[in-house]
Amino acid sequence: MDFNLNLILGQMVLGLVNGAFYAILSLGLSIIFGLLGVINFAHGVFFMLGAFAAYMLSEVFGIGYWPALILVPLMIGALGVVVEVTLIRSLYKLDHLYGLLLTLGLAFAIEGLIRIVFGPQGLPYSIPDSLRGAINLGFMFLPYYRAWVVIAGIILCLSVWLVIERTPLGAKLRAATDNPQMVQAFGINVPVMLTLTYAAGVALAGIGGVMAAPIMSVDPAMGTNIVIVVFAVVVIGGMGSIFGSILTGLALGLLEGFTKAVFAEASSTVIFVVMVIVLIARPRGLFGKMA
Repeated sequence: MDFNLNLILGQMVLGLVNGAFYAILSLGLSIIFGLLGVINFAHGVFFMLGAFAAYMLSEVFGIGYWPALILVPLMIGALGVVVEVTLIRSLYKLDHLYGLLLTLGLAFAIEGLIRIVFGPQGLPYSIPDSLRGAINLGFMFLPYYRAWVVIAGIILCLSVWLVIERTPLGAKLRAATDNPQMVQAFGINVPVMLTLTYAAGVALAGIGGVMAAPIMSVDPAMGTNIVIVVFAVVVIGGMGSIFGSILTGLALGLLEGFTKAVFAEASSTVIFVVMVIVLIARPRGLFGKMA
């Protein structure tokens, strides 16, 4: 094991970058499960589609990173509307397993289609010129873009949490899932609210894909590679716990970075070890509510 302090601090900062992606993706998953009761295994595919959409906007239309941050979530959200209306809506009254199986099949189908169209190799996506360069932290040079990812990711997650937990819109969303008949009686279109909730959840994955494109290789497997870890994050934080997903995603990113510095061989499994321990000690997760 290596206990070089500068190496540990550097890897933990880089781990926080991964943690920002974990938080964004697990937040979307928690919104969809917590408010709709759907285990959305296709979440990683929406993340991947966000990266490919940013790539296509750049290569075909010459649209850069900053406009893509606005356009891609709208595009992925619109796709989410189609998926919810045509596939997900019929599953709300069924066991959670049906939603998991359907979205798992959807994920494989979309990933296979992307492989056919673009091939299996990774595609490059440039860092925007305004975020090139790095800042000297003393123990490492942190690229501006990675610092942007952490700051923007945290602000995005906290903003979404505040909307859901502290605004009238969020109260209506929670009420629509807890007692749809009562909410419908007040003149609120519950099916539309549920559709928009699913769209918002996958749009978060789309934003994550755009932010990840300059860091990760834009390839068909990028969603599959991260979604398993994100599901572990959601389980550790507590299924449906929005705040738990944010905090756990960031914390596990730091833990992953620390492990990479002191015992690199365990860095790819440490999150799953934590998941096993949490499930044994507290099956509902760290922030999950009692059933």
